Amino acid sequence: MIGGGPGGSSASTFLARAGQRVLVLEKEKFPRFHIGESLLPYNRIIFEEMGVLPKLEAAGLLRKWGAQFHIGNGTKCLKLVFRRGKFTREPAAFQVERAYFDHLLLKHAAESGAEVRESYSVTNFSLNDDGVTVDATGPDGEKQIFRARFLIDASGRGNVTGNLQKLRVIHPDLKKLALFGHFSGVKLDDGEAKGDTVIVRLENKWFWLIPLSEEKVSVGCVMDAEEFARARKSPEEVFNGIVESSTVMRDRMGDARLLNAIQTTGDFSYHNKRLVDRRLLRVGDAAGFMDPIFSAGVYLAMYSGKLAAEYVGASLAAGDDGVKRFRAYEHRVYRSMTFYWRMVRGYYTTPFMELFMEPRDKLSMPAAVTALLAGEIEGGWRIRWRLWSFFQFVKLQKLFGLVPRLSFKEKAPAEKREELESIPAK
Repeated sequence: MIGGGPGGSSASTFLARAGQRVLVLEKEKFPRFHIGESLLPYNRIIFEEMGVLPKLEAAGLLRKWGAQFHIGNGTKCLKLVFRRGKFTREPAAFQVERAYFDHLLLKHAAESGAEVRESYSVTNFSLNDDGVTVDATGPDGEKQIFRARFLIDASGRGNVTGNLQKLRVIHPDLKKLALFGHFSGVKLDDGEAKGDTVIVRLENKWFWLIPLSEEKVSVGCVMDAEEFARARKSPEEVFNGIVESSTVMRDRMGDARLLNAIQTTGDFSYHNKRLVDRRLLRVGDAAGFMDPIFSAGVYLAMYSGKLAAEYVGASLAAGDDGVKRFRAYEHRVYRSMTFYWRMVRGYYTTPFMELFMEPRDKLSMPAAVTALLAGEIEGGWRIRWRLWSFFQFVKLQKLFGLVPRLSFKEKAPAEKREELESIPAK
């Protein structure tokens, strides 16, 4: 196993609990900082199957019952509550600090029987008829060679095997960059909605606000990498300038205080041309990484990790190289990724946003979208045909304006004064 993040931890836990011998090579020393703190409700099913759910519940993590989508100028707001979704089986998720969460999962994998070696960097691999050979560098710089019957690549965006095989394909329209930090004093909603992930859409960029505790909120902005480069300013200057450009963000961040430095990370969405080879499967971001608008990253990593464990287990039982069996794995993971890819691409278009922010209960399409955003990727035809219909309506919206058009333009101060003056005195 290359990588001990959520995908690697889930795959190794399932295999170890099934009695298989598992070695995890993780290049970093946990706990380590990682972005991507919001989970989906359907993660709970996998947690329960892994046997780690009681540990997470005992940790007192903040509950996420829904997600909010705002237009940056404050003209539109959509609040999704997962338990109200007609097709949604899981009502809530956790918000997590990834350093703690990932470490807990990796320790659970070790407690389940997997051998975990941290500070090991994989440098090369080879596949043959009998098994897999992996070259790695240990914590003291020593070269080591490991042999196994199968290899699962859960190396995240490091994409170890995909890069070595030159399989990475970058999405040409999603060359993004994220600016982010942790803040106190961010304005959150009252009650149950305090744990909501809040997404704020500007004309060509967007913010996330993810509550991690009563005092700490992760706030990030995803923007075009080229726009950031042209600005020639520090990450904090760019971040603060974009906050000030949005009515919603100014309101939410008015009393916010930065707890660390504003950081940047390349957010280039990509996929690998192949997810499998003989004796090899790729899971999570090592299969493909997408813009994190809908918080699907950890769920897809753990979902594909669970599937990988199932297919490797079946291949071990059959005594073959898994190549034919792994094609079914590739199909299922690609199909799951495609659901979210299509939503992400749509999110950056105005017709999609116009329909998304004006849900009409036609054919239960909003319920299908809510279910997908909760993690319902194997809901079958009843979900797929409704999503297909939704995107047909998006095409019609572009041509005919089925719902009111959106404007991302901020109102000038004079326009705001006129609105206030027009309100009758009480």
